[in-house]
Amino acid sequence: MGDPYYITTAISYPNGRPHIGHAYEAIAADVIARFQRQAGRDVRFQTGTDEHGLKMVQAAREQGRDVRDLAAEMSGHFRGMCDALGISYDRFIRTTDADHYRASEAIWRAMEDSGDLYLSRYEGWYSVRDEAFYDEKELTGEGDDRLSPQGTPVTWTAEETWFFRLSKYQQPLLDLYRANPDFIRPEARRNEIERFVEGGLSDLSVSRTTFDWGVPVPGSPGHVMYVWVDALTNYLTGAGYPDALTPHWPADLHLIGKDIVRFHAVYWPAFLLSAGIALPKTVFGHGFVLHRGEKMSKSVGNVVDPLELAGHFGVDSLRYFLLREVSFGQDGSYSAEAIVTRVNAELANAFGNLSQRTLSFIAKNLDGALPDIGRTEPADGELIEEVVVACAALKTAFDDLALSQGVEAWLRGVVACNQYIDAQAPWALRKTDPARMHAVLRTLVRAIRMLAIAILPVVPDGAGRILDTLGVATRDHAAIDDDGWYDRAASDGFRITTPTPAFPRLDLPAVVEEGA
Repeated sequence: MGDPYYITTAISYPNGRPHIGHAYEAIAADVIARFQRQAGRDVRFQTGTDEHGLKMVQAAREQGRDVRDLAAEMSGHFRGMCDALGISYDRFIRTTDADHYRASEAIWRAMEDSGDLYLSRYEGWYSVRDEAFYDEKELTGEGDDRLSPQGTPVTWTAEETWFFRLSKYQQPLLDLYRANPDFIRPEARRNEIERFVEGGLSDLSVSRTTFDWGVPVPGSPGHVMYVWVDALTNYLTGAGYPDALTPHWPADLHLIGKDIVRFHAVYWPAFLLSAGIALPKTVFGHGFVLHRGEKMSKSVGNVVDPLELAGHFGVDSLRYFLLREVSFGQDGSYSAEAIVTRVNAELANAFGNLSQRTLSFIAKNLDGALPDIGRTEPADGELIEEVVVACAALKTAFDDLALSQGVEAWLRGVVACNQYIDAQAPWALRKTDPARMHAVLRTLVRAIRMLAIAILPVVPDGAGRILDTLGVATRDHAAIDDDGWYDRAASDGFRITTPTPAFPRLDLPAVVEEGA
């Protein structure tokens, strides 16, 4: 195995069913995990659900249900979403898991041993929806209309709680950000967090006594941990804490939504510094996926189940659209029309049709035998060079988490192939110049193989089927530049069977057109 690589998503709060934002984060993380596996890394990919806290208690109370049963049922929906979308996680963690309780208790004791926890009384503003505290200066509105920076209602809370000495870590955090510019990405998020920390940090209330759905505070009966202490620790649980940490820690990438960057880039490193544990390398706050430019809301009625979208359009189509359409780190927008337009133009017509007509032609006219070298021309080598450049550009972009730019670079290779096949017209050469036809088809097979390996993390099913048709077993990054593959396959007598379309054209279903 190669160097370890540890990627995590935020763990989802299961007080409601999964929405497109959850699917987007899971898909993006999965693409990165698959890409790093292609690079030969020993990848650990963790996702899961964050099941404690007041919000879950309230959701269960409203439904007249036991909170543990509700958490188990709702967690199952999130796991089901991941499985349906082809998310290749290594662990689906639940914060109700026994080993996670052990990890949470251990980090608490480590912070306590550092002298960073003390018992006092908390009085201040709290948002149940965010499970977050806010200073008066952060709020908007007055009286009962006060709102958090996220626009959520806040209530005045007063209770005895344990506090974490967050103020002690103001300067160490600022030093961290300045010494490690990639600790918070993209840059806009880093700037926001730096301004927040420069404004002064207050000590953080880290326990609750008004409910008992959470990890009990060690040695402090009646107190449960503030949900974010418990939730953030899941990343450590997955790396073996509190026993010996695996080589995967520190995490390479915490992939999260932009609305929870503060918890991951301020509270989390402070907890880890206090506990004497190495810090993750990068916290990346991605943007929101909006519906026709509007944030999704149950009251507006524009919340769409991601599995409905995947059911109508196909998993590969949804994955491709979200990665291609949304500039990673910024907000993006989707609609049924946008999915159909993008996928048909680029995946079905450009790459799918290129593969289908090339491989079908070989299966029909050459009895599936791989074409001979034939009569080559400079255009052949020029196309292969363009495809090599396109695949290398995808790799460079993905290494830098520029996912949409990587797919765009890959598409330039696909476009070059389509220009080449139209110009060379192998179907016309079949009668007039068979030797040239062989050279053209051979060039196209080589190009299609490279492009399919490169895009495999994004559309694993369709690209995988193209590679199956070509008998390609080795699909890592090094295989893209394997010039000897073709000759080995030809000498082994490999034959291409009639393919089925890997990326069928989409139609706009009426039911989704109305809702999405």
